[in-house]
Amino acid sequence: MIDDFAKDHLHGRLRRDREALLWKLDGLSEYDARRPLTATGTSLLGLVKHVATVEARYFGEVFDRPSPEPLPRWQDHGGSDLWATEGETRDQIVGFYRRTWEHSDATINELPLDAPGHVPWWPEPYADTNLFAVIVHVLGESIRHAGHADILREGIDGRTGSRAELEKRTEIDEEARAAYRAKIERAARSAARIRT
Repeated sequence: MIDDFAKDHLHGRLRRDREALLWKLDGLSEYDARRPLTATGTSLLGLVKHVATVEARYFGEVFDRPSPEPLPRWQDHGGSDLWATEGETRDQIVGFYRRTWEHSDATINELPLDAPGHVPWWPEPYADTNLFAVIVHVLGESIRHAGHADILREGIDGRTGSRAELEKRTEIDEEARAAYRAKIERAARSAARIRT
């Protein structure tokens, strides 16, 4: 019984965080969805493509259930799973992510939590694992990258939050935000003077 509860709970969280990541693309121009927003080139659409590839590999190859479609090379030197090329459309990448969900969900639904898997890119003795450990790992990756996406989106237009239904669709009070940020800046400068 606890296995069913744990599996349903973790799977539900994964579904929620998948949606949160995609929501970060809502309302953005093609350029804003694709442009590099960090020194290392991280983009919102690139994060979606990367998380889709990670999920496809973990719930596919690890359990001998390979993705039904070709995947970008795993962590190649060009980072092809980390950014959207000119030839890839947003719809293609989002569609790939949604098809990956279907494949991953089938793996999660059909296998018990203790189903054995093998992660060849993990070091021994961790490479031999099970579905429970992989769900937890992929959930962690998804949450991590959804958090990255939240910060990147905030930098574009100030929008924050983990779910569309929780975000207030009101105008952002720029004056209040600026005052709050200034308060934190003053505290940081004051602490730096005291501790140096």
